[in-house]
Amino acid sequence: MSMESGALGAKEAETVSILGVAVHRVDFPGTLATLGKWVAEFRRGEARRCRQVCTVNPEFIMEARRNPAFAQALAAADLRVPDGVGVLLAARLLGRPLAERVTGSDGLYRICQRAAREGWRVYFLGAGPGVAEQAAARLQALYPGLEVAGCYAGSPADEEWPSIRERLAQARPDVLFVAYGHPRQDLWIHRHRGELPVAVALGVGGAFDFAAGVARRAPGWMRRLGLEWLHRLVTQPWRWRRMRVLPAFAWLVLGQAVQRRAAGGRPG
Repeated sequence: MSMESGALGAKEAETVSILGVAVHRVDFPGTLATLGKWVAEFRRGEARRCRQVCTVNPEFIMEARRNPAFAQALAAADLRVPDGVGVLLAARLLGRPLAERVTGSDGLYRICQRAAREGWRVYFLGAGPGVAEQAAARLQALYPGLEVAGCYAGSPADEEWPSIRERLAQARPDVLFVAYGHPRQDLWIHRHRGELPVAVALGVGGAFDFAAGVARRAPGWMRRLGLEWLHRLVTQPWRWRRMRVLPAFAWLVLGQAVQRRAAGGRPG
């Protein structure tokens, strides 16, 4: 799929393979167009099951290398968007550049803006007690007309599933935001997507905390320079355990690029 294209269609297989994870070469406009197509199909009764979107960053890719269940969930996702400056740098090194990061934190705003305009119903699942409600209220103030089908903290524990399924069935949302953190949110969606009564579900990590004002996101200049990871490391020091995979990611991508060039520059 070209980065200038609309919804996923005939070229939906166009991806860049980064250490075995196929990341779609899509930007925000293409992502939103695809979600619109899926919501329309869902409302017409044409969708057989919920579509899953995964926001892929280097931590996702390294997790997939050591966790077969997570690798399977990523491979089965309908759309794997490029999140994280490391993914953009890797794609450029592999000769398949990407247009921009398509992050869960930005996606929450952009999808809600589109939802308010198109009449999509959204549901906020996860985060701490009261955070989803606060995030939803702020987004409704920002985008008048946004239909919030419901909010629930819940958890990805198996015993919570019957209650969550019933809540969603009654709320009848189109789009489900899941904020259980990586990799739990993506594994949870993958495990239950056959029964999720929504058009599309996507994990958004800490996006509810940012939208609610519970956590502070990196300033715009840091995001533009690809330094959001540094801001999160400084403000959330515990993340060093997750980020310690980044040097190994860079080394492995470099090795993939060398192998690709030795093989005559075939696409990754």
